[in-house]
Amino acid sequence: MKWFDQLIVWGLPLVPKPIVKFFSKIYIAGSTLEEGVAKVKELNAKGIMATMDLLGEFSTDEKICLQAADSYIEMLRTIDREKLDSNVSLKPTHMGLMISKDFCYQNIRRVVQEAQKLGNFVRIDMEDHTTTDTTIEIYLKLKEEFGGQHVGTVIQAYLRRTIDDINHLIEHKANLRLCKGIYVEPKKVAFKDMAIINESFKYNLDKLLSNGCYTGIATHDEKLIYHALTVIDRLKLKRENYEFQMLLGVQEELREILVNAGHRLRVYVPFGKDWYGYSTRRLKENPRMAGYVFKRILSGGK
Repeated sequence: MKWFDQLIVWGLPLVPKPIVKFFSKIYIAGSTLEEGVAKVKELNAKGIMATMDLLGEFSTDEKICLQAADSYIEMLRTIDREKLDSNVSLKPTHMGLMISKDFCYQNIRRVVQEAQKLGNFVRIDMEDHTTTDTTIEIYLKLKEEFGGQHVGTVIQAYLRRTIDDINHLIEHKANLRLCKGIYVEPKKVAFKDMAIINESFKYNLDKLLSNGCYTGIATHDEKLIYHALTVIDRLKLKRENYEFQMLLGVQEELREILVNAGHRLRVYVPFGKDWYGYSTRRLKENPRMAGYVFKRILSGGK
């Protein structure tokens, strides 16, 4: 049904904002921190952990980046005050990477410093391939200062460089979220064949877990989840050594199955005023998500 998914994406510019918002509400908690907190409480009540993300990326305005860092500090304090089972995820380009590496580092450092103070954790998201080197560099510098229990980053299985990156990060006992990758990348830097991407995911997951790296297994693909379960069983891992991760509004039944089986599972909870830009970009970058969301709406959310 690729044609169906792509048809939805092609028609996005013609769709009124209220309709796009209706599409996006399935996988975005809302526009405010309060709405994000409410969604996290709902997930926590089901035994599911969360990571909260303030929507925003590719910022070139210093004021916006500084405000974003302040918002994350407020978010961490709210998580602590409300006793939520949640950490936070942020994007380097929201923290000022488009302005300068040092400016971005200082903003993320402020957030990680607050997370350390409150006993929480910051996940530095990975964006397109042009940011990979800098993101890893910033992560390792912060890990050295604040410790691996307070900061981690993300590795994308579809990048051709990922095996080398993981070989390097294993030496640092990195805390990583492993995902397939969503950005549209040139073939010279990313695999295009889904079978190869899946094999890359499995190979790199095996390597991370076998080398004692805490790993967020970020996938909605049940075949990959089954593979992960076999690795967890073979290595006799304790539930504290890994977690599964999923997007809000996707594969709720499967996430319930994993939680009921005793596995830790974390849901990505995005919120913020930039919901329109986020929604349209994500649907364009991932036509399968567009089709999935549209089918969910037609089926009444089932």
